[in-house]
Amino acid sequence: MFTDQVKIRCKGGKGGDGITSWRREKYIAKGGPYGGNGGDGGAVIIKSDARTFSLDALNNRRHVWAENGQDGRTRNQHGRRGGDLLLKVPCGTLARDGFGGKLLCDLVHPGEEFLLCKGGKGGKGNAHYKTSVDRAPVRSTLGKLGEVNEVELELKLIADVALLGLPNAGKSTLFSKLAAVSVKIDAYPFTTLKPNLSYVEFDDFSRIYLADIPGIISGACRNKGLGLSFLRHSERASILAYVIDLSGEEGRDPFEDFLTLRNEVKHYSLMALKKPFFVVLNKVDKGERHLATFKRRYQFSQETLFVASALQGRGLFSLVQSLKDFNMGGICSTKKIGK
Repeated sequence: MFTDQVKIRCKGGKGGDGITSWRREKYIAKGGPYGGNGGDGGAVIIKSDARTFSLDALNNRRHVWAENGQDGRTRNQHGRRGGDLLLKVPCGTLARDGFGGKLLCDLVHPGEEFLLCKGGKGGKGNAHYKTSVDRAPVRSTLGKLGEVNEVELELKLIADVALLGLPNAGKSTLFSKLAAVSVKIDAYPFTTLKPNLSYVEFDDFSRIYLADIPGIISGACRNKGLGLSFLRHSERASILAYVIDLSGEEGRDPFEDFLTLRNEVKHYSLMALKKPFFVVLNKVDKGERHLATFKRRYQFSQETLFVASALQGRGLFSLVQSLKDFNMGGICSTKKIGK
């Protein structure tokens, strides 16, 4: 199961209590205060991990807390500090305050950390309060409670290429052919309900990471059909690949499908709209009659168009090679479209 959004309630560990104790040994009169300090409570920390790919581990773990600090002991021994709780999350995870929605951090690179909750400070034993004036203090303090916070974690996939398209456009078939992975494929809309992430590896061991985004429908920018859950995964991609069903089997105009996708991306994020893009005209084996019309209406560079049949494996080599060239510093057209 792929989980890209969870809300957790986290709590730092309580600090250990300090104690009041006295040194009582034979031949040592008035040994004085002997109570140790309590240890600090542990903290709750999130850390981005390159080997973690979703938030599944936190999906059924809505309450997390760090270890409490140990109480102080006699013989002036301090309690052990509570262990920190380290939560590993995928690269590309954002943390927001669960109460006000304020962005707390955005962990993009592996190994980045953020402190969600501090642990409580340990209490002081009576030995801590010994002074030249007060040689026998009788007071000690309790440990402080750790911080409590409610945090919403949201994953935005980091990929070189995000495949966007309307339902049943053939994105998953294209994804499986390019990345050579097995994903659920069928001839009905919304077969893909969660994003898929994989990569294409070349002979020089370089890689292009692909994200297969579930079907986008008209109104997705207003969260229709869980659109916001899907569109957010396009934000971090270096390039967008619009996958268009060229067959027109469902009574749709392929070019209008392209305009719909561009419009949804535009209303969701202008930054995403300005990203370089390719257009993959899929299912050409069933829709060559629409190809000339699409090319005539398409007002971007024709070099950004790729005619393919993912099912038959046609046109995929040139697409992959262009994606690789772009990753090495190529440029795609971003000329404004005209209707």
